[in-house]
Amino acid sequence: MMLTDFLPTTRKEMELRGWDQADVILFSADAYVDHPSFGAAVIGRILEAEGLRVCIVPQPSWHGDYRDFKRLGRPRLWFGIAPGCMDSMVNKYTAARRLRSEDAYSPDGRHDMRPEYPTIVYTRILRELYPDVPVVLGGIEASLRRLMHYDYWQERFMPSILIDSRADMITYGMGEKATIEISHRLMEAADSCDPDLTYDEEGRACINRRIFRKVLQDTTESVPQTVSLYSRGEIPGGIREDDIVLHSYEEALKDGRKHSDNFRHIEEESNKMHAQRLIQQTGDTYVVVNPPYPPMSTEELDHSFDLPYTRMPHPKYKGKRIPAYEMIKFSVNIHRGCFGGCAFCTISAHQGKFIVNRSKESILREVEAITRMPDFKGYLSDLGGPSANMYMMKGKKARACSVCKRPSCVHPGICPNLNVNHRPLLDIYRAVDALPGVKKSFIGSGVRYDLLLHDNKDEALNSASREYTRELIKHHVSGRLKVAPEHTSDAVLDLMRKPSFRLFGQFKSIFDTVCREEGLRQQIIPYFISSHPGCKAEDMAELAVLTKQMDFQLEQVQDFTPTPMTVATETWATGYHPYTLEPVFSAKTPQEKQAQRMFFFWYQPEKRREIEAELRRMGRSDLVGKLFGGSLGYVPQTKRGPQRTSPPSRPNREGKTPPRPSRGKGKKR
Repeated sequence: MMLTDFLPTTRKEMELRGWDQADVILFSADAYVDHPSFGAAVIGRILEAEGLRVCIVPQPSWHGDYRDFKRLGRPRLWFGIAPGCMDSMVNKYTAARRLRSEDAYSPDGRHDMRPEYPTIVYTRILRELYPDVPVVLGGIEASLRRLMHYDYWQERFMPSILIDSRADMITYGMGEKATIEISHRLMEAADSCDPDLTYDEEGRACINRRIFRKVLQDTTESVPQTVSLYSRGEIPGGIREDDIVLHSYEEALKDGRKHSDNFRHIEEESNKMHAQRLIQQTGDTYVVVNPPYPPMSTEELDHSFDLPYTRMPHPKYKGKRIPAYEMIKFSVNIHRGCFGGCAFCTISAHQGKFIVNRSKESILREVEAITRMPDFKGYLSDLGGPSANMYMMKGKKARACSVCKRPSCVHPGICPNLNVNHRPLLDIYRAVDALPGVKKSFIGSGVRYDLLLHDNKDEALNSASREYTRELIKHHVSGRLKVAPEHTSDAVLDLMRKPSFRLFGQFKSIFDTVCREEGLRQQIIPYFISSHPGCKAEDMAELAVLTKQMDFQLEQVQDFTPTPMTVATETWATGYHPYTLEPVFSAKTPQEKQAQRMFFFWYQPEKRREIEAELRRMGRSDLVGKLFGGSLGYVPQTKRGPQRTSPPSRPNREGKTPPRPSRGKGKKR
């Protein structure tokens, strides 16, 4: 592998390509891995395919003389900030605000390679060094902070990240199309003879912020899927009748109900085929969110995946381990989007609910490329997406989808217009497994068992679901299959926008039956969340009893982490549900959260006394015997190890990444 196979990261690498100036320079808070699961690499390759000269500066030092920010000089068009596949704060801290054991996107898992809020830190440095160069924000950190949001780590409501960072624009969501449009418009402007153009020390014409604003913002033809700041008189076309004007930042800061009301509009417009423009006043400034592009076509998504990625970390990391890369280097993402609409998940805010599928041919090309990798042993770690089994699923009647604003197609029930056909996915699995060099393809993404158990009016669809279920369990489980019931209480599950726990019981029964019939020693691994809005300690106590009765000993479970732009976070932060504006209880103090979380670990000897005391305090002494007596009884860890419930999740380009709060990963998260 040669240096010129990667996008340049240094002046020397630019010179190897014969470049004296870059068109776009991206600053990434992740290590540079040239792989379609890493956002900076995707945007860089997309722009390269459009004829631009693109450089990436991975994990620049933000201390001292800022030499990493100066080493490539001034770009001809703009600086881009790609803060990472995960929100920096979720990546760095647990729900208890403790430092995580490692940074999965840094060499050797080092914690000192990125700042908190790199979007803000990097942009402010660039503003200091190059005050007239445009800065465009992208990635999940900016995308989920495009409007007023709650910041769990600072424990306060924050305005749009554009205001704190002083950047010029955000491209939100999966930003390929917006980024291409911005670059094309600026390339035309840079090639013009406009006297307002800036010239660098070599006499080369460069775009400045005045031209940027003139070309991209002071026009009625604004770029879709972007966010900009204006004074009231500058808003393109003025405030129109069809705009949604949100409660101002100041109003929402005083009244939690108003912020919750705002969020309902934000979520709905993120999940509509034809969205409206959103406007929120903050002081004398107006944050204007242009509607997103329509979902990409299969051909457009294929193009993004078919670019000449090396699929390797940059040679500068030779001998170093990048944990996230190790998890995904033999995985394949087959679709984008998720129509689950889970209340705690950021995928719909970042990608939307409409599924965009890769073609079978594109998927097979990527698998074939993996089989040629020198350390590939024949096993694909994941053949999935934000959710494992939504490939090729869409509305039967496109017209109904075009006017729908439901954030979920499966809650409170599966939409009758949704085509729940697992046959195309079966075809993909079998085609991949038939390729030379592939011994086994595993499904590491979370499986939606409610789709598998849905009773369709068309018996052919029911037959396909049954066939898929058996195929999945028989051929695509790497010892453990992960699913996400999240809770056992139907009231809590309703707030989570998840199906009844009864369905998990049905699916587990099918799983156990197939494993027994096929002679397989496999486990089903359920995920659970404590301290979600609406959940009380008594709900967790009942969860412990029910899961014990199913012979689970839960470990590595998730305490709810409020992350920007989810229904659950807005409910947790304001105390009101955005769609009803009714009060909802949330466990907030460390003591309240611990009182819930400890029920996951009823089988640990040191927890028994504390759990018994809590059960008596809440008047549920009847549950003591159910937890610590009976045939399944209490089993010390020394005699029987706990059944783990959440093996490390793989990250992917969709933001669904470990740890689970961003789903996110986020794979969702």
